[in-house]
Amino acid sequence: MPIRPNRMTTHVSANAKPALLGVLLAGGLARRMGGGDKCRQTLNGTSLLARSIERASPQVDCLILNANGKPERFNDVQLPLVPDSVDGFLGPLAGVLSAMEWAQQHQKDTQWLLSFATDTPFFPEDLGTRLLDAAQRENALIAVAKSDGWLQPVFALWHISLAAKLRDALVNEGVRKIDRWMEQHPMTSVDFTKTGQDLFFNINRPEDVLAAEEILNQQENT
Repeated sequence: MPIRPNRMTTHVSANAKPALLGVLLAGGLARRMGGGDKCRQTLNGTSLLARSIERASPQVDCLILNANGKPERFNDVQLPLVPDSVDGFLGPLAGVLSAMEWAQQHQKDTQWLLSFATDTPFFPEDLGTRLLDAAQRENALIAVAKSDGWLQPVFALWHISLAAKLRDALVNEGVRKIDRWMEQHPMTSVDFTKTGQDLFFNINRPEDVLAAEEILNQQENT
């Protein structure tokens, strides 16, 4: 699929929305899928990664991919590849930290990071807009999606000023649970519940691929 090129705003008016950096989190080990890159699983012939890029790109000004291991396997993906900046496969918080630190080095004017999972093919296409509006309205440093009463902590907006605190939590405090760390900082949530549709259906096991394809087929036939 053609990849939308990254675009960073260089001149922002006083009334413009702040620039957003997006990160696709694909740094996990995918044990329940038998290992490998879960984001390469296909739904009706299109990979989860390609579907994530298609949905995330219009929502951000720059999009990067967080993944570990040999970088050559992502040579076909026209996005900056950012591995975890801490060792040990420490989960999605490590990917968020790595993206924050990448922004501090490469996109120094960017203040907000929007994170996406790559195993959730139906995530909202207005995620960034609604989370940013909520964060600014509530003076929050983190805004997280919620659906059917449950937080979806991988789908969140993070203020990049949190990077040092997040590194300390991961390296020195042993924090691993993403929602636990979120709750320690000014946070708000946005409800994306949609009747009859699970926008955050995620793929963890081989049978979930079949279920997602069934959802896609139903959507195409309505």
